Order: sequence, then C-alpha cells, then structure tokens
Amino acid sequence: MTLMVGRIGRPHGLTGEVSVVVRTDAPEQRFALGAVFELGTGRKLTVAGTRWHRGALLLRLEEVTDRTAAEELRGEMLTVSADELAPPEDPDEFHDHQLIGLRAELADGAPVGTVRDVVHGPAGELLVVDRDGGPEALVPFVRDIVPTVDLAAGRVVLTPPEGLLDI
Repeated sequence: MTLMVGRIGRPHGLTGEVSVVVRTDAPEQRFALGAVFELGTGRKLTVAGTRWHRGALLLRLEEVTDRTAAEELRGEMLTVSADELAPPEDPDEFHDHQLIGLRAELADGAPVGTVRDVVHGPAGELLVVDRDGGPEALVPFVRDIVPTVDLAAGRVVLTPPEGLLDI
C-alpha cells in the first residue's frame, strides 16, 4: 500500500526547486535528505535538499535540475510505501491507513459500516464510515465515541451520542 505524503506545487526559482503541499504529520522525517518518493507513474524522486520559505516547504530533487522539469511535476503526488512508516509510539495513535477498511460496530456488536477515510480537520479527526444500507456517517475520532480500536480483529467499536448515526 502506498501513502501520499505530499503533492508537488509550483516551481520556485530557476534551478528546479518545487513547493510541496505537505500531507504528513512528520515532514522532518518524510522529507529528510535522501528520502525517496514514488510518483503515480512509477518514477522515483530523491530529496537533495529542503527548506521552508514563507510557510511553504521547498524541495530540491536530484532528478530535477531546472524550472521546466519542475513545472512538469506540478500536481504529482509524492508517495511512500506504508511499510516504511514506523508504528506510532503512543498506543492510542494510529496511521490513517491502519483505520481505513476496519469494520465499525456498536458496543453490542450491531454492524454500522466500514471506515472509508480519516478526515483531519481543525477541530480534530473524523472517521468517514460507509453505512451498511445508508448514507455515510462522520464520526468524531475521540475516546468517548470510539472507545475501542482493535486492529487485530479489524474493527472499531462506536458508542455514539443519541442522533449521531440517525439518517
């Protein structure tokens, strides 16, 4: 499984630097010198340098030496293999890819649906749950509502407040 850690934006300057829209919680690790990314085409890119400029991450890539080559990469997704990610140190933290695909069920075992995505918003994370026979539900990913994440069993247990799962 591959995970997107960033998207290439516009070129910066004439030497091939590109801006990156960061999609990872650990940009210092993901965009370290020598890190290798794969594009959707299978092409690999290696980080030759990084710097922050006015709040934007700028990357210099070994394979990109001028503005024209940088412009051709605009919009490309930078991905890494999920196997490259170290497990979170906190047992109550999870990588998004670990949650996607888990069965969502109520505390009594009643099925709710399947976790399709994790949305990171300003107020916290939401699990996007495809409902069995109904519209998707957005479930706040907090201990009071999601008290159990059992990766081995492939499930999350929900204890939603009244009305959260109503259609």
